[in-house]
Amino acid sequence: MNLVELHMISDSTGETAQRLVQALEAQFPEQEFHEIRHPRVENVADLQLAVERMRGRSAVVIYTLVEPELREAMRTLCRSAKLHYCDLLGHPIEAVARVSGKPAKMKPGARPPLNDAYFRRMSAIEFAVKFDDGVGSGLDEADIVLVGISRTSKTPLSIYLGYLGYKTANVPLVKGIEPPAELFSVDQSKVVGLTIDAQRLSEIRGERIRWMRGDRKYASLVEIYEELEYAEQMHRRLGCPVIEVSELSIEEISHRIIRFVEQRSAATA
Repeated sequence: MNLVELHMISDSTGETAQRLVQALEAQFPEQEFHEIRHPRVENVADLQLAVERMRGRSAVVIYTLVEPELREAMRTLCRSAKLHYCDLLGHPIEAVARVSGKPAKMKPGARPPLNDAYFRRMSAIEFAVKFDDGVGSGLDEADIVLVGISRTSKTPLSIYLGYLGYKTANVPLVKGIEPPAELFSVDQSKVVGLTIDAQRLSEIRGERIRWMRGDRKYASLVEIYEELEYAEQMHRRLGCPVIEVSELSIEEISHRIIRFVEQRSAATA
């Protein structure tokens, strides 16, 4: 199988191109890729050096260049070298400028403004930290409530959902311990259960035990099956949707959670 090089060229850090590259690679799981970043390009000479590096190779160029002169030079160089390319910023910048009637600043590495959305995200992240792992009584204030046993990604999901602007609390399910009564009185449309494959959970907990020198019973399959059965009972009692997290990324799980909550909220509105 031919190796495909994905070259990310940017006049800033290249993070925008990197996110697209990750999405691209996910669509070609059998293909081998080699990612190459060319950050902080400042002039046409920098672009020429990058193009020479990929000339004659199985390469795709993805670039995020703000200055029109650099974008035009990049197009010309790619066509001359017969390289496939994708301009991530050019067309969107031009389209927004036409619709808004205002010119873009054309400033490489410009940061988003500190607007209401930014402060909502910061507030939601602080909320996730404050009400992590059943701490406090923030379930009524939460936009989303996650419910699952230990090591089902409740904390990283809460933080990531906070980054997306959703105040998220999570409640651990511990066999033999009744969850807080508040969990059953909140708006049930915002409650989502988490579960995981028993063998996968055993591996995750086993690794944690090796680092933390914890009780081996924590990673026992017998113990895990009992915990998962208890969690299943609680999820049924709550009547909440349940997501199996074993093979999913945090991003994918988060988007499924948001979809469930929005659909259920709309149905009860």
